[in-house]
Amino acid sequence: MRPIEWSRLDEAERTEALRRPLQQRQSEIAADVARLIEQVRADGDATLRALTRRFDGVELDAIEVAAQEFDAAAASLPADLRAAIDEAYERIRVFHLAGVPNDLRVETAPGVVCERISRAIPAVGLYVPAGTAPLPSTALMLGVPAQIAGCVDVVMCSPPQKDGRVEPSVLYAASCCGIRRVFKLGGAQAIAAMAYGTATVPRCDKVFGPGNAWVTAAKMVVAADPGGAAIDLPAGPSEVLVIADDSASAEFVAADLLSQAEHGPDSQVLLLATSFELLTAVQSALDVQLAQLPRADIARLVLANSRMIVIDGVAQAIAISNRYAPEHLILSVRDARSWVAQVRSAGSVFLGNYAPESVGDYCSGTNHVLPTSGAARAYSGVSVQSFLTFITVQELTVAGLAGIGPCAIRLAQAEGLQAHARAISLRLDAALPGSQS
Repeated sequence: MRPIEWSRLDEAERTEALRRPLQQRQSEIAADVARLIEQVRADGDATLRALTRRFDGVELDAIEVAAQEFDAAAASLPADLRAAIDEAYERIRVFHLAGVPNDLRVETAPGVVCERISRAIPAVGLYVPAGTAPLPSTALMLGVPAQIAGCVDVVMCSPPQKDGRVEPSVLYAASCCGIRRVFKLGGAQAIAAMAYGTATVPRCDKVFGPGNAWVTAAKMVVAADPGGAAIDLPAGPSEVLVIADDSASAEFVAADLLSQAEHGPDSQVLLLATSFELLTAVQSALDVQLAQLPRADIARLVLANSRMIVIDGVAQAIAISNRYAPEHLILSVRDARSWVAQVRSAGSVFLGNYAPESVGDYCSGTNHVLPTSGAARAYSGVSVQSFLTFITVQELTVAGLAGIGPCAIRLAQAEGLQAHARAISLRLDAALPGSQS
């Protein structure tokens, strides 16, 4: 990565420095995905099998995972991996239980009671990627809040391996969350199947999960279609922005950059550092650590599309981060906690030298399904609330209606909506003759 000095860039150069690598291809990807979704809607399971053959190189006998495959998956895993999944499940559950919203009941005026109550979304579809690596952690991140929310029908899709099976660790994590309907489907076709349903895959009200650019595009297409499904958030290729000052460890920073760079070739990593000396030290550490990584080729592709930027101070770096709105933000700076109040746009924040982004990916307890591509300006990561809808309720006594009715009548008249006003005045006249409503 070639160092850039932020203070020497003009506005156009700053925009270019923060540009995501995939943004130039979005229209092309969206067109491809729209055609694929229409194929799934037209031909259902037949198209799903054909696309699985084409993209995954697998001929499926059955799209759905059989009951015995769950048992075989659990039996095939090393005991220490099962224990790690169990441990992560418990911590994720503890954090998400603490975030369950309470119902609300308020008397806004005498005799006027307003409530807000939650209901679990009935049918949800969870997407667990496996393009370059299996992700049992994502099965937990989606399955745990769905389980806590109490969604009745929960299905999961994950791409098959070359042997036609879903990765055993993903199936075991799904089982931990009480999910027993899993389908051997990946990519945009999995999103289409869950959004519209086929003879085999149930139609879902809302679709969740991260994925590559094609998966993200598919989610946006089905969300824009009134006959499609709602989505959690745009959660595409992974990204991290690290802010580092002279208190940071170059080795730690390099490790954090590489932990995201190894996700896939369309990921992005950014480093904002307070000195050229720190950037040089991080680059040296990257070279050393890259030589030790099995996925070094993927990481090198990502680093080629990433940036190292010298900034004047932490305050400027946070302003740049807010402009970029990263999925993950690491503050490897002195007194990291003191800077949190200035962070406006980020999916998840990691404070200090001993909070690597990797723990958030797996087992600290927070969710790793987060907004990407700048969506953190308006979206939040997945939580229990993502799996709920909220309904408001109001109950009025006669006295309550008498108290607030004139306010509503006057506003309705101002808007020229006489039927609105009459719906109130008729009640007041019936209950309180002579009220001159």
